[in-house]
Amino acid sequence: MKTCDDPSTDSLYIEVRPLPAARTVEVEPDVIVDYGSDGEPVGYDLQHASTKRDLIARLILRQSAAA
Repeated sequence: MKTCDDPSTDSLYIEVRPLPAARTVEVEPDVIVDYGSDGEPVGYDLQHASTKRDLIARLILRQSAAA
């Protein structure tokens, strides 16, 4: 898992698998999921990340448990 944040835009990208995105879906406002060709998430793009700490923690814990 890799993360990339941009404090100037309050955005965070969480890469859970180093694969290209085959499909991108906005699952809720300011939360975009990149899916691989197998239909599983490869990354999460979070806008206004500082307001989504609980979601970020859940995503990280979920990916850690799956590893």
